[in-house]
Amino acid sequence: MKKTYKIDVDCANCANLMETEARKTSGVKSAVVNFMTLKMKVEFDDGVDAAEVMSRVRENCKRVEKDCDIFL
Repeated sequence: MKKTYKIDVDCANCANLMETEARKTSGVKSAVVNFMTLKMKVEFDDGVDAAEVMSRVRENCKRVEKDCDIFL
């Protein structure tokens, strides 16, 4: 399953950090953050609860960039 989320991030480097943290999260098959459109595209592993995984993605992203947000 693939989903797109609106994000709030201040710089391209921070967006890159968010993408890296999202990819490391269990249940995420792939993640791409586009700073220009302020969107995060996430592909999930089969059989996972996307809402649960995204709450962990948000927590992981906040650890590396406190000012970022993902609108779930």
